[in-house]
Amino acid sequence: MKTSHKILLICGIIIPLFYISIDTISAFLYQGYIYTDQAISELSAIGAPTAWIWTILNFVYNPLLVAFGIGVLKSADSKRGLRISGILMIIGGILGFGWLFFPMNMRGNIGTAFDVGHLVMSAVTVLTLTLIILFGSGAAGKRFRIYSILTIIVMLGGGGYSGTQAPRVAAQLPTPWMGTIERVSVFLPLIWILVLAVVLLRARRLNIERSNIV
Repeated sequence: MKTSHKILLICGIIIPLFYISIDTISAFLYQGYIYTDQAISELSAIGAPTAWIWTILNFVYNPLLVAFGIGVLKSADSKRGLRISGILMIIGGILGFGWLFFPMNMRGNIGTAFDVGHLVMSAVTVLTLTLIILFGSGAAGKRFRIYSILTIIVMLGGGGYSGTQAPRVAAQLPTPWMGTIERVSVFLPLIWILVLAVVLLRARRLNIERSNIV
């Protein structure tokens, strides 16, 4: 495997590790923030003390996703679904910079154009991730396909529940366990990306070993 190709695929391993680390650090630094009950987006909300950290995340996470998408494209060979998945990752990484323009307001101040834009960005992100996983599900046999479908189901279910809590967030009411449920729905597709990266790295290594034997 060319070193550049390998580095592109390794980006898929870095993505979830980086995102989860930023989320954990931000929650720790945000005094009064309740990790189990509050949304991830509240860490980057207008006026939040940790908003600057998430600005940095955008300038690291999105290029990583684009780079991994290119790596997936290089690994797709004749797999059309995997090729589409790679293209969608590149598109998703570019569109992801939209989060910088639409941070949500803090609890009790919801209702501006920023919040509407934030909801639109959420919907676009969920749709993009769903398609990425769906088209990429054929990368490694039946078990990986089942794992991919389960990831989509949990992601959509958790995201749907978080959506029902929006009125309570706007009204500055308690949202018990929303943070936990939302994080499960967000982290699982990121972990799927990590698993896909490992699968593609192993497949490429096996192909090289076989070609060397021949």
